Amino acid sequence: MEAVIYICHGSRVEQAKHESMQLLRRVKDQVDAPIQKGCFLELQEPNISDAVAKVVEQGATKIVVMPILLLTAGHAKRDIPKLIEQEHHKYPEVEFVYGKAIEVDDRMVDVLAERIDELPLQNLEHFEMLLVGRGSSDPDILTDMDQLANMLQERYPNSSLEVCFLAAAKPKFEQLLQAKVNQSSSVIVIPYLLFTGLLDRGIKEYIASLNLGNDQQVLRTDYLGHHPNVVDVLVDRTKEAMEGAADRAEMAEGSS
Repeated sequence: MEAVIYICHGSRVEQAKHESMQLLRRVKDQVDAPIQKGCFLELQEPNISDAVAKVVEQGATKIVVMPILLLTAGHAKRDIPKLIEQEHHKYPEVEFVYGKAIEVDDRMVDVLAERIDELPLQNLEHFEMLLVGRGSSDPDILTDMDQLANMLQERYPNSSLEVCFLAAAKPKFEQLLQAKVNQSSSVIVIPYLLFTGLLDRGIKEYIASLNLGNDQQVLRTDYLGHHPNVVDVLVDRTKEAMEGAADRAEMAEGSS
């Protein structure tokens, strides 16, 4: 029997847990798997070990593990695979299949553009834009964020757009935004975050602390949240992982 376990990052903010579970409910409704379970990588319960134990108890013999992460970095490359390996040692009779993060996708750029268009402004060209990522020491994150920025820039060719990060990579959000404010620029801050949480709150608080000049504005778009495109991409990633597992099984049977 096949099961899907969805791993969200986790947050100290309770609202983030509710938002992630709400998103997973929408994904589960479109995934044809008899057992589906959500869990968290850190800071919230249940964790992956609890989720695996639960689905095995329900009869799972194959578990597709899906990282509910925007990009592939340390958590997706190292932390989650290590946890899967630990669970496989506990349940050697169970097949584990690891899916992909959301990664770079046109549909996610569509969400960013929609969030920008939701803002109450009359002339976008009067604003500079900052695409804000969580940040990572993994160079692939920098490459992926640059690619997303280039794709978004194509939607707004007459606007300035730069990438910055909240942690572990440069340029830092606070420093770059302050520099823009010091230049008397008006700025649109675009968080590339799935849910609310301490990072999103930190962005809001920093913007509120700025001393702005007359007619100068710093606006912030909403985070990605439960946009239908986010659901669609996650459903596709899950189905890709499930179909890949089925293809490998068919190949193994055909060669036996």
